[in-house]
Amino acid sequence: MASKIMSLFLSMILVLTLLVGLVSSAKFDELFQPYWASDHFTYEGELLHMKLDNYSGAGFSSKNKYMFGKVTVQIKLIEGDSAGTVTAFYMSSDGPLHNEFDFEFLGNTTGEPYSVQTNLYINGVGNREQRLDLWFDPTKDFHSYSIFWNQRQVVFLVDETPIRVHTNMESKGLPFPKDQPMGVYSSIWNADDWATQGGRVKTDWSHGPFVASYKGFDINACECPVSVAGADNAKKCTSSGYKKYWWDEPVLSELNLHQNHQLVWVKNHHMVYDYCTDSARFPVTPVECVHHRH
Repeated sequence: MASKIMSLFLSMILVLTLLVGLVSSAKFDELFQPYWASDHFTYEGELLHMKLDNYSGAGFSSKNKYMFGKVTVQIKLIEGDSAGTVTAFYMSSDGPLHNEFDFEFLGNTTGEPYSVQTNLYINGVGNREQRLDLWFDPTKDFHSYSIFWNQRQVVFLVDETPIRVHTNMESKGLPFPKDQPMGVYSSIWNADDWATQGGRVKTDWSHGPFVASYKGFDINACECPVSVAGADNAKKCTSSGYKKYWWDEPVLSELNLHQNHQLVWVKNHHMVYDYCTDSARFPVTPVECVHHRH
């Protein structure tokens, strides 16, 4: 009898642990590593500073790949004249048919609003840009930027406010990214051929170096061994039987009422571009835009 009680107790502990998720919140070097221009990194206690100058940009990547869950970083973007620069925070898998979820922060001239562009690549196909002006100055303080991902939806969040949702529409014959583990990345680079006012405003290197600062690195997701096939990782990271992951909870299959209201507010007051309404680029409305509720 005692052994049965102990077995039940251990099973309950396992379920509770999985419901909490595979939490991995830590210092930068415990989760990430520079993958480009490590000499452009400066460390100051819990802060990481990454710079762009007229010699090079810089970037970092996670040490592991993940499938489903939530990744968050707090960023303080480039102050002053940041025209021509892009600071990106994104998730991506590998290969020509990769999946990718992008935050791209587009610099601007002093006094003009910073824009954030989001995009998704599914099986190697992107061209799903949405752009909005933030409702605060992201250069004055740190703000959190998150990507939440499960088998039902991908949600982009700014300070926990949803700014974009991509829902699973496989029932309509559309692919959904759910079988490729993804790394977590950030980079800063010069993109003055397109980033600011369509490339009309160029990077003024006399205002450099351009520095983005980071803290609050948090990955609460299912870690995937590189040696394991994507389909096996998807199975490993999906709830079944006693195995219950927090990202599969029914309440997370869609936005709640408050989040829906927040998303509507963002779109009504801050969105400046949506590929779904760009008839010049897409004379035929993309199928996902026809069916998408958001």
